Formats: sequence, structure tokens, C-alpha cells
Amino acid sequence: MNQRTLLITLTGPDRPGVTSRLFSVLADFPVTVADIEQVVIRGRLTLGVLVAYAGGPPSGTGRTIGALWTALEQVAEELGMEIELATGTQVKEKRRRGRLHVTVLGMPLQPAAIAGIAGRIAAAGANIDRIERLAHDPVTCIEMSVSGANPQTLRAALAAEAALQQVDVAVERAGLHRRAKRLIVMDVDSTLIQAEVIELLARHAGVEEEVAKVTEAAMRGEQDFASSLRERVALLEGLPEEVFEEVRKEVVLTPGARTLVRTLKRLDYRFALVSGGFTQITDHLAAELGIDYCAANTLEVVDGRLTGRLVGEIIDRPGKARALVRFAEQAGVPLSQTIAIGDGANDLDMLAAAGMGIAFNAKPIVRKAADTAVNVPYLDAILYLLGISREEVEAADAEDAALQGS
Repeated sequence: MNQRTLLITLTGPDRPGVTSRLFSVLADFPVTVADIEQVVIRGRLTLGVLVAYAGGPPSGTGRTIGALWTALEQVAEELGMEIELATGTQVKEKRRRGRLHVTVLGMPLQPAAIAGIAGRIAAAGANIDRIERLAHDPVTCIEMSVSGANPQTLRAALAAEAALQQVDVAVERAGLHRRAKRLIVMDVDSTLIQAEVIELLARHAGVEEEVAKVTEAAMRGEQDFASSLRERVALLEGLPEEVFEEVRKEVVLTPGARTLVRTLKRLDYRFALVSGGFTQITDHLAAELGIDYCAANTLEVVDGRLTGRLVGEIIDRPGKARALVRFAEQAGVPLSQTIAIGDGANDLDMLAAAGMGIAFNAKPIVRKAADTAVNVPYLDAILYLLGISREEVEAADAEDAALQGS
């Protein structure tokens, strides 16, 4: 059924009581609220309200549209704000298909990038229903709520535009599942930490250059990971096991790693480390960060020295995917609600198996295959892909600090 509508847009300095004052006036008239949107940017408020007359023009002395306009203009004058009013006819809205979240990250985020992303969305026949900022420092992140788009088609179009504009873009379906209980499965070397552990061990053995060459070839997918791992491990033969403690001290976490884990643990997420590295290092990291599950290779030690061999199952490319499936079962989380994060070719199967695969500062082959890529140097930027804002993170941290201090 057609409805007469009135769109009210109030703009001006933000202050307490604006929304309450506006709706107190509307309460005196025979209208129903159809939609509301409000945003505050740098202390300036924009409040839009769509009201409808369900039964046609209102009647009665003092309750006409003209009277409502007069009352609204008076409120705007009292508040020192500007008001715009528009009337029209609205057909009952059908539920929009294909609701998506489009997240855009940049350092910095240029106007041309927004223009390019918005243009691609429009070209796909989709509409941007809402835009909000999730973070502004050191990464600027905005999230667009988009309707009317095919997710696969839009993801491909926006990936091309992101490469052109040198920003990161993620496309994810909207819905309650977005913050549902999830499992995060993360690579370790060059993802959780800023180094390759085997290269740190190789430095102590004096074979860093030889190991680095084999590592790089494996990460580019030019050599089978399992064979390359055995080749590199053989070069470590004779190292004393005390080297593990030295390497643990040298390991540096990627910026934002602690924030990512701490924030999502608050939301009852489960975490797993799945690494082609070594349990002698990853087990320590898991304990330090409160990680729930961990899978990695184990270096053989005999009489206090490395033998240059591995023991147990090798965690290679297919091994990482198997670990993801195993940990999801243990956590009671469906694969569709898992997130995998990695940077190298041996992460490809894991990224494909997860509900969402994220390439973090990854090699080109991985960026191309993943659902989305994050190229900023902060691991906690992944929070924004889940719709968690910087303000929410800081507020939760402040609350925890206050509780600990009380």
C-alpha cells in the first residue's frame, strides 16, 4: 500500500538531547517511524528520520503536515541546527537481496579510492545503504553496508579496484553469523611474528644464507614444502638445544598481534596456530598468548643437540588444512565460521578450506587465491573485517584496566 512520507534531516553541532527533543515533537502527531539513521563526524550531527502517515493525510486541528513542519522548524531554531523537510509517496519496501559489508582499509585512505570503490558498487547495480568509520589511526578503515549485489561478482570487481587504488577491500555477507562464535587459525612465521624461525636458527648455525634461499623458493611455491623443510633442517645438525631459548628471545610479534588475540578472546573466539615452523617455539608462543590449539613440526633432539631431522607428522600445505579441520571439530565450530590467516604458498589449502581466507602481507599467489588481502603492517586490522571498531577495542581495554586496578 502507498504511504505518504516525510523525510526529516537535522544537521548541526552535536549535543545531548537532540534526538529526544525531535521525537518528543513527532510524538504529538499521527506518524509512525519508518527509518532512522544518525552519524556524528567531528562533533557535527546528521540525523535523518523517515516518518509515514499509514492512513493518508492526518486530520484534526493542529495536526496537519503544515503544523508539523512549523513545529520541526521551531525545534531546529531552538537547537541552533539546520533542518530539511521533504514529502513523497513510498511503496512498501521489499527486503533487499544480497546484503553485504564492504570494508576498505588505507594508509592513508584517499578520496580517489572511495570514488573508485563506490563506482564499482554502482556499476554492479548495488546500493550503498550506510557508511561508517571503524578506525582512523594508524589505519583508516570505513565499512559500507551494501545491498543488491552478487557477492562473488562484487568481490572480483572490488579486488581489481583495490589493486588500482592501493587499498585493502573485503566483502562479506551481512548477518548474525558475522560475530558468531568462530575459530581463527593463523600461520606463525611472517604472520604472527616478524621472522622465519628457521632462519633465526640458521643464523646461530652459520648457515643463514643457504637456508634463506630454500625458504624463499618454498614460499613462492617453486619447491615442495616438505622436501625443502627437510633440506633446511638438515643444515641445523649439531646445534645445542639451548638455541631454542635464545631464539624465543629474538622472536618479535607482528604489531597488533596481542590486540587481535585479546579482543577476540573476549568475544569467545577460539585461536589456533598452524605452522610449518617448530613446536619448540610455537608452543611457547601459544602459552604466552593464550592460544587454544597449536600444530607445528618438531625438531629431533638427541643428547642435547639437534640431529638435523624431524619427528612426527610434517605440517606442510595439506597438513595445515587438516589441522584447521581438526581444530574446528574440537572447538565445535563449523568450517563456514572459521577464518584462516597466512602469507605463503603452504597456507593456500588452509585458506581455501576456511570460511574466510585472509592473505596477510602475502606473496602474490596467495593474495590472488584468498578471499581478501590485508597489506597494512598491523595484524589487528583484521578486527575491522569483522565489524569491530577501534573505539570498541579501546573501550574494552580501558574497562579491563579499570577492573584490574580496582
